[in-house]
Amino acid sequence: MYVACNRFRVIPATTAEFEAMWLNRESHLHEVDGFMTFHLLRGPAAEDHVLYSSFTLWASREAFEGWTRSEQFRRAHAGAGGSKPTTIGPPQFEGFEVLQTIGATAPAG
Repeated sequence: MYVACNRFRVIPATTAEFEAMWLNRESHLHEVDGFMTFHLLRGPAAEDHVLYSSFTLWASREAFEGWTRSEQFRRAHAGAGGSKPTTIGPPQFEGFEVLQTIGATAPAG
């Protein structure tokens, strides 16, 4: 498996706009082979920004790279950068190969 994250430093006065942009968009992720799950994460606030991260789990690095070259990716990102800036700088990408997964177990009954 492969984890793809983008970290965003969002200007505090624009957090509602940033969240609405993500929550109301058409992602097209579910149309791509190898996509497993997506999470939009809100992190701690600093004086000049609020940290957000997009977290996507893929079956493989190749599946993620296929997404970045796909028509679905182009459609999902078509409006990016078209409105007033909500972030300090561009997102910071971080990609990880999954080495270990530990899942929750059902409680003993």
